[in-house]
Formats: sequence, structure tokens, C-alpha cells
Amino acid sequence: MTANEEIIHKFYSAFHVKDGTKMIELYDDKIVFEDPAFGVLNGKRAKSMWIMLCSTAKDLEISFKILSSTENEVKAYWEAKYTFSRTGRKIHNKINASFVIKDGLIIKHTDSFDLHSWASQGLGIQGKLLGWTGFFKKKLNQQTEGLLIRFMNENK
Repeated sequence: MTANEEIIHKFYSAFHVKDGTKMIELYDDKIVFEDPAFGVLNGKRAKSMWIMLCSTAKDLEISFKILSSTENEVKAYWEAKYTFSRTGRKIHNKINASFVIKDGLIIKHTDSFDLHSWASQGLGIQGKLLGWTGFFKKKLNQQTEGLLIRFMNENK
């Protein structure tokens, strides 16, 4: 395993045990994170997202595998199984991840997944009908932004 692969292995191993603090120790302070649910998060906001997700996860199960790596990039695949707290519905999300690493820290992390599939699982018929639209993604990003801001304000 390369040094960069080891960093990603540590990241997901910490996530597996819901240790957000260990996860974000692997992030550079100027990290840029992006995914369909949260949009683009920079620095402290990206770090806070993982702390929030780990601290609120009840039945989260993750699995992961490293797909490939180059001198400064690692590609991974991971799956998350959990209950969506808003609806009580089960989610099985399949995510492709891309990491850029510099000086032993993750400087860019992009997760991509099928938002329509996620919305269908989490919201049922409403998600099936609207989960593919730009309107839905914008609304979801606004909601996750609100949750993150509230979490950060409560945990200063």
C-alpha cells in the first residue's frame, strides 16, 4: 500500500468507527470537498460536515475499497448504509471518491453518487419524481447548508 493509499485507508477506517476527529486530521486546512448533497465546502466547513455526520449517525455502516492511486491522487469506492433520519427510510448509497493529496494531507475530496437513487430511497415517491431535477439538488444543498450552519454554531 502506498503512503497516499494509507491516508485514505485511515480516513475510511475512522469513518467506519464514526471518529470524525481522526478523519479531519487527514484534511488540509484549505480542503475543498464536494458532493451532490452538500455542494462545495471549503476548510472548516468541510471538516465540520464530517464531525456532524459522525456525531449524528445512528446506524451507519460503511465499506470501502481503494481503486487506484497515482503520485498525488487516490480513487476509492465506498458504500454507506443508514437510516435517513428525516423519513426513517433505509439508504444504501454507492459513492465514487476522488482524493488529491499533497504533503501527506488531503487537499481535495470529491464524492459522486446518483442523487436520484439516493432521493428515491430516502424520500420515496417524492424523491423518485423530483430527485433528478436541479430544483431538488438546490433545495437539498440549502437544507444541508442550514443543518451544517446550525451544527457549527452549536459546537463552537
